[in-house]
Amino acid sequence: MSRPTPLPGRPVRGSESGRPVMALLDLLGHRWTLRIIWELRGEDAPTFRELQRRCGQVSSSVLADRLRELNEASIVERTDAGYALTAMGRELLEQLRPLDAWARRWAKEHDHPLKR
Repeated sequence: MSRPTPLPGRPVRGSESGRPVMALLDLLGHRWTLRIIWELRGEDAPTFRELQRRCGQVSSSVLADRLRELNEASIVERTDAGYALTAMGRELLEQLRPLDAWARRWAKEHDHPLKR
């Protein structure tokens, strides 16, 4: 049985009121969600099987659940060719770039090998 998709206004982990930022963090915290968004960053629209291959070890049932959640959250859409980020999904990806930059500076502070 799958759990309800975290959306603003719904109770989510960490917020009974479903504050938008808490709903987003809950959604992004589901395993494989960020990887799926990352793999959809290009111009192509991969099929389910291609997206599964790009994500490595994700099972078909987990991938299907995440795609359903991301679709319900208006972040991913199914096109004739495959799966793609919506305009909101592309905007979310852009909002995550400064977080990636911060994380790389953080890694450098901790002498992590991935410093680029």
